[in-house]
Formats: sequence, structure tokens, C-alpha cells
Amino acid sequence: MNRVVHPIEQESFRRLRARLDTSELPLLTRAVVERVIHSAADLDYATDLVLAESDLARGHAALHAGAPVVVDVEMVAAGITRRKTVCRLKDATPAPGLTRSAHAVRLAYEEVGPGALWVIGCAPTALEELLTLDADPALVIGLPVGFVGAAESKEALRASGLPAVSNVSEKGGSAVAAAALNALLYQPISPEEKQ
Repeated sequence: MNRVVHPIEQESFRRLRARLDTSELPLLTRAVVERVIHSAADLDYATDLVLAESDLARGHAALHAGAPVVVDVEMVAAGITRRKTVCRLKDATPAPGLTRSAHAVRLAYEEVGPGALWVIGCAPTALEELLTLDADPALVIGLPVGFVGAAESKEALRASGLPAVSNVSEKGGSAVAAAALNALLYQPISPEEKQ
């Protein structure tokens, strides 16, 4: 099913491309960079994001093959269109040394197992907990926001070697995390992936 793009969105992307040349970026990288910038109206994401086309291709293929999508908070889920997500935050409880967000990650992993796409846009502790599991994710979109632990958790994600989208700074959030996933959702399946 083709997505109908509203004229305002078309004009917004036209203006974005007039201010930032993304034409040399690989296909999926360009899609993610542009959609994240569009979601935040922040051109600095062009140099702040850390992503690899091969990781995005792996995530894109898994997503279009029906892999589960796990989110850390309902705000991320609300931003993801055209796809059901798993969010276990309402079922989670904090404990000494374990935040509610970290417990939600454990619960979600018990539900979905390996091979999921993880979209973390709020809680650094959710990302930290994911890194302790043997989750074998198809892709981790790790874009938590905040002054406490956000940059550090994203640095740990990059050091883990997992296929990932992250950024260097403390900024991030539900909207940009959902935008990164949506960029992959909106990108059609290539002929190679249909085989």
C-alpha cells in the first residue's frame, strides 16, 4: 500500500533539502537522516546521528518481514505509524537497582525474543538494560534524551557493536526515535528483499 504524502510534508522536505544537501547519502541513511531532521526541525542531526547503511538494511529487511517492534514508552508508539508495537512500561515495576523502564525492557524481551527492532526514545536506562540482554536485535534505534545517562547510554550502544542508529549528543526523544523507524517503514522493499 503506497503512502499518500500530504502537500505540507512535501513542502517541508523540499525546504529541508534546499538547506541541506543529502543527495550523496545512501538510500536508507538519507531517509532516516531527513525524517529525523524533519521531526525536530533540527539540521544539526545531520552531523550528530551515527548510523550505517548496512545496519539500516538489516533493520529494514526485518521490519518488512514482520519482525516485532519494541518501544520504551507509549509516546514512541504513538509516533510510529502503520505498525503495531510492543510497550510493556505499564506492566513494569521498579525495584532496587532497576528502573521501571529497565524492567519494561526485560518484560518486552520475554515477550518478543531475539530479532526484534528496538526503538528507545525516552529512557537511557531502557537502552542500558537492553545492552545487558542477549537480544540479538535486528536494529536498535537508541535515541534517548536527557542530561543524565543519555549520551553515555548511546555511547555504550555504539561500543556494543549491535546494529544501531544513535546520536552523539544528549538530545533525542520520542519524536526523533519514532521518525527513524518510520523512515524505514516508509521506504519500499527493494527487489532483492522480495526474493
